[in-house]
Amino acid sequence: MNVHRSIHVGATALPVLKSGQLMKLRRAAGGAVVAAGLLVAGLAVPAEAAAATVYQAPLRTAVLGLPVAAEVNAGYDRDRYFGVWGDTNGDCQNTRQEVLVQESKGAVTYTNRGCMASRGRWVTTWDNGVHTSATEVEVDHLVPVHEAWGSGARYWSQARRVAFYNDLGDSRTLNVQTAALNHSKRASGPERWLPPKNRCAYITQWVAVKIRWGLSVNITEKAALILYAASCPNVTLTVTRV
Repeated sequence: MNVHRSIHVGATALPVLKSGQLMKLRRAAGGAVVAAGLLVAGLAVPAEAAAATVYQAPLRTAVLGLPVAAEVNAGYDRDRYFGVWGDTNGDCQNTRQEVLVQESKGAVTYTNRGCMASRGRWVTTWDNGVHTSATEVEVDHLVPVHEAWGSGARYWSQARRVAFYNDLGDSRTLNVQTAALNHSKRASGPERWLPPKNRCAYITQWVAVKIRWGLSVNITEKAALILYAASCPNVTLTVTRV
């Protein structure tokens, strides 16, 4: 079912942008970066990609193609509009449990009549940590739910929002991470937060999820992604749009 469960793109050390750098990016996005195609290329998904189920492009091209729009977070209510972990295949394991099972590098033991993962071997890609208890990790939405709401999900149907929340069709959407780093990230985009390890992989996955779900980026986010992508391997992204 799932693809791309393990993606590690290079070991390039990307710097986390500071407030002064963010201000410069905003100014650049209003001037020189516009001329370079930040807004012109990003106002709409290219027609040939929009008609296709599967999108494929090098990372830097994919970043330039992300649609730009102001992030509107008014009215956000996670429980009301996105729901909870579901059990779409009726096997008693909800989405969190499915991700835990799929990402474990070792045999999984269960509690609650086989419905809940208890122990396994999870490698969290943001810090390369190894964990053997399911209580030590959380399942993270790589593009946070709050970010998704402000980037277009507020206009979706309820069914589509629930599908995003429980997306098992592309393993880049949901992944196992340490609780501490997940709480550190919260609802931040890559212009404000990056993991300590595997940052190029994180950027690549972020772009893939935005493309998969047709989510927009704000000006500062796009400028940061252009900056980061220029320092990362220009790998080819393959994304199934939904």
